[in-house]
Amino acid sequence: MFLWVRQEIQTVSREIELSIMSESHIKAEDLHRVEGVRVAAVQAGVRYKNRLDLVVMEIAPGSTVASVFTLNAFCAAPVQLSRKHLKDSGGQIRYLLINTGNANAGTGQKGLDDALSCCANLAAQAGVPVSAVLPFSTGVIGENLPVDKIVAGVPNALSTLGDNWLDAAKGIMTTDTRPKARSVVIDCNGRPVTITGIAKGAGMIKPNMATLLSFVFTDAGIAQPLLQQLLKGVVDQSFNRITVDGDTSTNDCCVLVATGKSGVNFSEADLAASSDFEDALQALVKELAKDIIRDAEGAKKFVTVDIQGGADTGECLKVAYVIAESPLVKTALSASDPNWGRILAAIGRAGLHELDVGHISIHLGEVCIVENGTLATSYREALGQAEMSKPAIDIIVNLARGSAREIVWTSDLSEEYVRINASYRS
Repeated sequence: MFLWVRQEIQTVSREIELSIMSESHIKAEDLHRVEGVRVAAVQAGVRYKNRLDLVVMEIAPGSTVASVFTLNAFCAAPVQLSRKHLKDSGGQIRYLLINTGNANAGTGQKGLDDALSCCANLAAQAGVPVSAVLPFSTGVIGENLPVDKIVAGVPNALSTLGDNWLDAAKGIMTTDTRPKARSVVIDCNGRPVTITGIAKGAGMIKPNMATLLSFVFTDAGIAQPLLQQLLKGVVDQSFNRITVDGDTSTNDCCVLVATGKSGVNFSEADLAASSDFEDALQALVKELAKDIIRDAEGAKKFVTVDIQGGADTGECLKVAYVIAESPLVKTALSASDPNWGRILAAIGRAGLHELDVGHISIHLGEVCIVENGTLATSYREALGQAEMSKPAIDIIVNLARGSAREIVWTSDLSEEYVRINASYRS
C-alpha cells in the first residue's frame, strides 16, 4: 500500500492512499509519472517575460480523452476549436497546447484562425493530424493571440517533453500565486494505477466551470463513453461546487485522459464492483478545486458553505450560492465579523418556495448562532468572533425541510481582490 491517506476517501474494501501534498509545498518528486504522458513548459513571452507560459502535453496513441467546457455563450476560440477537433478526430487526440497571458476570446474569426494556426504548427512538427491537437488559452480577453511567439516556443517545448509536472502547473498560471497539482497511486488488485492532475484558477470562478483549466491523467484503461461519464460526475462535485466571485469564464475546461498503459482496464461493471478508482479520482479533483479557493484572488479565508435539511439538491444549491456569492457576507468574512444577519438575509432571498424561517438554524463551526430563525440563546459574540477569525470557516445551515445536503466552497472578498482585478490588464 502507498502513503499519504486522505480523509476525503471512504474506506471500502481496502484503504485508498493518496499522495496529497500541502498546496504551498509541492515538490516535483511528489508528482507521479503517468505512463503514456509527457509534458513540458517553456517561456514564450506571450504576455510577460521570464515566466513559463506555454505548455505542451503529449498523449500516447490509443488513449481516451474526455472533456467538459465552459457554458458561457461567449466561449473563446480555443474552446470552439477544441470541441471541433474532438469531433473531427474521433477522439484520437495526441497533443494539448496551452498558453497563458492571452485568452483568445472575443476575437472573432481571426481568433479561430490563430488558434488553428498554432495547432497546425505543432501538428506539423509532431507528425500528427491537426485535429489531433487541442488548444487551450487563458488570460486577457479581447486581444489577438501572439501566434508568432507561440509558434516560436513550440520546438523548445517538444524537445523538453518529460515528467515536468510541476513546471506544467506553473506554466498554466495567470493570477494564481502558486501551482496547483495533485497525484495519487492506488492499488488495484495488486497493480498500481496512477492519477496525476494540474489546475489553474484564482478569480472569475463560478460553477458551470469557471476561468480554470484542469488537466488530469491516469494510466488506467477506460473507454471514452465511461470516461466522459466519470468526468461529468467528478466535475459536478468539485469544480462545479466552487465560487469566488460568481463569474463564469469564456475559456474554462477540464480534460481527463486515460492512457491504459498500466495494464489495468476498468469497465462500468468493474467500477460498480469497486469504487476505489472513482473515489480516488473524485478526491484528487476535489482537492484541485479546493486549491483554487485557497488561492482565490485576495482571499484570506477558505469557506465551506454546508446546506443541510433541504427538500432537494436544487434548493440546497440555491441557498449555498446566494450565501457564497453575497458581497455583504463575503466582506463580513474578510473582516472576521460574525454578522449572522447577513447570512439570514441571504437565505431569505434565495427564492425557496414557502420557506419557514422559524425552523432554520445556522452554525459557524461548532457554534450555534441561529436556532428556530432567531439568535440562539447560547450564542455569545466572542464565540462567533473566534470562529470567524479562523483561516478556514464552516457556515452550516439547516433548512429543516428534508434530507438533501450540498456543500459549496468559497472565499472571502477583500480589498486585494479589487486591486488585482482593477489592474488585471496593466
